[in-house]
Amino acid sequence: MLLVTGVNGALGTLVLERLAGRPDVAAGSRTPGTVPAEVPSRLVDFDRPETLAEAFRGVRTLLLISAGVAEDDVVIARHGAAITAAERAGVEHVVYTSLSGDGDHLPYALAHRWTERRLRASASLRWTVLRNGLYAEFLGAIAAPGPDGVVRAPLGDGKLAAVAREDLAEVAAAVALAPEAHAGRTYELVGEHALGGAEVAGALGAEYRPGRLTQARAAVAASDAQDFQVPMVVGTYSAIAHGFLAGPGGAGDLAELLGRPPRPALDVIAGAR
Repeated sequence: MLLVTGVNGALGTLVLERLAGRPDVAAGSRTPGTVPAEVPSRLVDFDRPETLAEAFRGVRTLLLISAGVAEDDVVIARHGAAITAAERAGVEHVVYTSLSGDGDHLPYALAHRWTERRLRASASLRWTVLRNGLYAEFLGAIAAPGPDGVVRAPLGDGKLAAVAREDLAEVAAAVALAPEAHAGRTYELVGEHALGGAEVAGALGAEYRPGRLTQARAAVAASDAQDFQVPMVVGTYSAIAHGFLAGPGGAGDLAELLGRPPRPALDVIAGAR
């Protein structure tokens, strides 16, 4: 049995679409009633570890999709509870969706690296780490033009090796269905062609006039973002602007695992508009 968690999030929904109809796949959710009726579901609530023993019963492979945006201590507690429960339930393999290696400068990297370390320290679990790059859809959102048709995102001349969420879902589904071939592997899944604010603006028929980080901080703080999310977004802008998320360049693990070229990030951004 393969159990997929995080199925109510954007990535988890796409993964589940690719696995729907398989009798050996179940979805784990804190709200099982929201899972499509044709998919077997189980109650999985990482904030209530007592739910996990029954949820993980009979599970051979756990696809652990990172447990949401929250403060580090909350995310770490969730992931720790999941891994401990998997060990106790006799789960054989955990496939974890992490953050790309060039994301170590990001404010939300710590919980991912802690989870990777926890998996490597397990005495019973085999593991595979999918280090996902930042989504093309995310770049399109943080670099969206304003009502005047101007992109003011503070990206400077920096670029992001953005990746289509659908490609990451395709890889996660494929690896989780045949985890033995990927045991002990850490894959870097980033886009092959890094994009900057000028490229995004051009694809959207907009003008690029990058602003300052202070302006972005004020805008995010004035939005409906939670307090802890403000430094996350501003830190992401800064990491892109200062050249830390441009990726390795050339072909990487993503194309190899897909067996084809990745979806062009600019097409994804333009299509979402």
